[in-house]
Parts: sequence; structure tokens; C-alpha cells
Amino acid sequence: MKRINLPQAVLLCSCLVLVHHQGSCQPFLRFRPSPSGDLPVLPVIEQPDPEQDPKEQDLDERTLRKKLGSNFDPNFMAVVLPNLVNTSTQDSLTKPKTLGSLPIELKKMDLSEAPYGGKIKIGKKARRKFLQWLWAYTYCPVLYTWKDLGIRFWPRFIKEGQCFAEKSCSLPEGMYCRPHKSVTKIFLRWHCQGWSRQRFCTWIPFQYPILSECKCSC
Repeated sequence: MKRINLPQAVLLCSCLVLVHHQGSCQPFLRFRPSPSGDLPVLPVIEQPDPEQDPKEQDLDERTLRKKLGSNFDPNFMAVVLPNLVNTSTQDSLTKPKTLGSLPIELKKMDLSEAPYGGKIKIGKKARRKFLQWLWAYTYCPVLYTWKDLGIRFWPRFIKEGQCFAEKSCSLPEGMYCRPHKSVTKIFLRWHCQGWSRQRFCTWIPFQYPILSECKCSC
């Protein structure tokens, strides 16, 4: 019988613990992948120094729009904070929109099968209503709010997404809506190099990931 040395034994135990941990959090209704990263993005730390802020002549909108080009996306960025006084406008950002069509895994669900080989008779109308309720219960929307990036970014305002995580999204409870996918938007960032009179400042492209999809996961 082949002997296992100490490093191999430690590696084997680690693998067994990992398999056990992954198996202990299986979803009951739908399989959901793990989050793709930490979103939304944490605030960018900027040193407060008025000398390193762009001046009025550096904030010409026409020049900056030309510099940003096709990367300017009015759906996710704004030069001035959009007017959110209207309640309906605010709700359109912070509340989920329509659920859309049922996902394929729910459409294929066989509700006639019961535990231990039993059968349940259910009509088409009742099946449709139950699946719609189940979809609404497990649905993970992306909730958007406007965020101020500060004067050193252009456009200054970004529509940032977050997952709704106030309740569990699985039956039985235990899984929650977490970030799953993101899209990258290009902004301009004011960047300075050097010191004192030797300082050189200019606008440079800056990539900013925005949450685009949430999924129900452990």
C-alpha cells in the first residue's frame, strides 16, 4: 500500500473540506453561480487638494464630449445630476422593472411530480400562476441610483447598480441576490503628475465597472 506523506495528507484533507463546504449550500429551486466580483465599486480615494482639481477652462463640455467620443453613454452617465424631484422618476431607478419572461429552468419544471413517486394533478392556469409567483419570489433585480464621482471625473455622475438583498431569494431560505455580471464604462479622470510649477495635469480614460445582473446564490 502506497504511503502518503504529510504534505499530500494536508492537501487531501483540504480538498475534502472544500467539497463538503460546497455541497452544503446547494440551492433547492435553481442553481446560481457565485458573484463575479465585488460590486458596486468602492469609492475612489482622492486626496483633497484644490490645486489638483480641474479648473473652469478644463471642464468645457464640448471639448470633453469630443475627447470621450462614443464612450459617452447617457443611460449610465450624466454631466449634471438628473432631476429626481418627480417620484415616478426616482422609482424607475430604485425599484425593479418588469420581470420579463419566465426563465427556461422554470418553464421546464414538472409540478405534477410529488415526493416518493406520487403525482399531483394541476391545471394549466394554476401552474402558470404558481410559476409566475415563484419567478417573482426568486427574481433578482438590479436597483440603480445616481452616484457623484466628484469633480475629478467626467462625466461626474454615474448610474450605479446594486442587488436587492433585503430578503432571501430561495425556498427554503438561505440564498440571497448577489452581483453576477458587470459592464465596463469609460469615463475621464483628471490626473496630475509632478509637483508645484512642474505639475502636468490632463484628462485620461478611466474604466469603471457597473453591475448589470444579479443572481440568487449562497
